[in-house]
Amino acid sequence: MPQTANTQPATPPGLDKPHKAGDSQGFPGGRVSYLAPMPLPTGEPPHDYAHAVGGINAVYLSFGVGMPHVFGRQLILGGCFFSGIVMPVMLFPIFITILIPLIGGTLLDTWQITLEMFKAGLKIGLVGTPAVLLFLLAIWLRHHLKNKTIVASRFNRQRREVCFVPEGRTEPIFVPWEQVSAWVIEARGVTQYGVQSQFAMGVGFHHAPSGQDYTLEFATGGLGMAVGNWEAIRAYMDHEIHSLKDIQDPFDLQGPNEPPHEGLHTFHNARERMRRRYREGDVGKWYVLGWYLYHLCTLWTLPFHITEWEIGRVKRMHQRNVPEAMRAWSEPLPPEQWAKPSAELVRQRELLENLRQRNPQGSIFSLMAEVGV
Repeated sequence: MPQTANTQPATPPGLDKPHKAGDSQGFPGGRVSYLAPMPLPTGEPPHDYAHAVGGINAVYLSFGVGMPHVFGRQLILGGCFFSGIVMPVMLFPIFITILIPLIGGTLLDTWQITLEMFKAGLKIGLVGTPAVLLFLLAIWLRHHLKNKTIVASRFNRQRREVCFVPEGRTEPIFVPWEQVSAWVIEARGVTQYGVQSQFAMGVGFHHAPSGQDYTLEFATGGLGMAVGNWEAIRAYMDHEIHSLKDIQDPFDLQGPNEPPHEGLHTFHNARERMRRRYREGDVGKWYVLGWYLYHLCTLWTLPFHITEWEIGRVKRMHQRNVPEAMRAWSEPLPPEQWAKPSAELVRQRELLENLRQRNPQGSIFSLMAEVGV
């Protein structure tokens, strides 16, 4: 499903209270650590693990409504095909064909039982697969239609401002970049499977006229990934990265003249890389076989075609949603009108770099806290 998040009133992390990069506060079962205000470099590689960034150009980065990606479509189509067709129609009959002779069955018994198993599996596949597919498509459609109403937040590096359109509002809210809050959350809980950890990255601001906090949060797989997601935004605002490929293409599957999103081109590039690695001896025949089996079970290039179609549709939806004030704010400025970092931010950056050189193994949160003292 497409990765989406809405700006909406939130209680934690209490953005109406003064805080700065390096601050940390606990809550039952976890901890919130702030990375901004004052967007200081974290030292983590900038990477949009959550696929929360929907687009990048020379003026702004859109954040909060990421583009669809292929794996979600492979999961839906491949899961239905494998569990509804491959397993009951092919794997179960093959298993029975092997099992019956081992427990003393005759050839006739094997044939009859296998045939009955095949017929039962075929019935299950013909009825169950469409039902499951329709259910999953209904969930997909519900998420997809949200793109008609959600407006992605924009980070404008020429103006050094952020534009939010909270859910339920029609007019955008403009916030200075250096006043935007950012945080990472680490939470632990006990389940029947043991202690489990959850991580998230968030950005937001306190809206003084309404007295409300507006936030965007995304789950990530680890604390470093959460910090890396924030670093992708900060690096863009400081003109250190310039394209989605810089933060969303860890396998380098997009050529310089190809679209910055996943699609049919990434499939062909991945296949060519696999073949090249096989010729060079980096991988063996089992790896090649597994690659082909995986893509056959996920219906080959169909998920890639669907993803490209959906991305085009989502982009058109987003363009229609943009308020006129936000559209005008997103227009490029002459270079001489570009906003510059404040003197205080420049000072804190230099101090943080000096501290990092003296203590390269120190926690980024501890170093930031020392900068802000």
